[in-house]
Amino acid sequence: MLDRIKVQLQYLLPKQGLTQLAGWGASKQAGWLTRLVVKGFAKYYRVDMQEAQQPDPESYATFNDFFVRPLRDGARPVVEGEHQLALPADGAVSQLGPISEGKLLQAKGHDYTLEALLACNMPMVEKFRNGQFATIYLSPRDYHRVHMPCNGVLREMLYVPGDLFSVNPLTAENVPNLFARNERVICLFDTDFGPMVQILVGATIVGSIETVWAGTITPPRQGVLQRWTYPTEGEGSVILKKGDEMGRFKLGSTVINLFAENSITFSPALQCKTPTRMGELFAEARE
Repeated sequence: MLDRIKVQLQYLLPKQGLTQLAGWGASKQAGWLTRLVVKGFAKYYRVDMQEAQQPDPESYATFNDFFVRPLRDGARPVVEGEHQLALPADGAVSQLGPISEGKLLQAKGHDYTLEALLACNMPMVEKFRNGQFATIYLSPRDYHRVHMPCNGVLREMLYVPGDLFSVNPLTAENVPNLFARNERVICLFDTDFGPMVQILVGATIVGSIETVWAGTITPPRQGVLQRWTYPTEGEGSVILKKGDEMGRFKLGSTVINLFAENSITFSPALQCKTPTRMGELFAEARE
């Protein structure tokens, strides 16, 4: 009964307004109040501050500074094998597996289409029609910077406006087409083993989605789809190495990766609800 009420509230609450308010508050330098909130949040969610470059919760001027805190050197070793892909984020596997008949599994009893996820960008859809996908949920306690699973050259980025439903497991199990209806930033990369997409999905209270090459993508939320293309080399190109940071969330959300058919094999250690740590083995590229 309580779960049903929580889900129904997702439809009724003013998600845009709450998110704007949270983003505003998280960006403010509020002195003792900021320090109190950061310390309370870290304690409640059992955040491991010893992994952070600045382990003292009182050292952060804003809640956003704390939330996107960098980790100390060596906290996340990145798998080094030439054919090994690294996990892009801390969190837990929501789902992973084949894209079957153009559909991805969201949760038991719920799937959604590749076309909807990629905003009907059909050239991009065709690259992943029979490929593989992985969805990683970042909880509030997790490290919230997102990294590259492999070397990549950015070719295209889409900002897709949408809803701001929560993306926690309860919502994923009960809100149809969740990841295809929420706001998201879609990044298409060329890699040594074919095309790869990395998607940063927005959610309630996610005040900002950012990439390292473009800065803040949202807000503002203008309600229109936007598209950027990038050269493969020279001025304006974006070339990232495995393990490099590619983006971040200011408050938690979800990362979705898409891989082309027969390009990778996921690590057998990864199953639904498996905890993830950025840099550990994600998949092996097929030869």
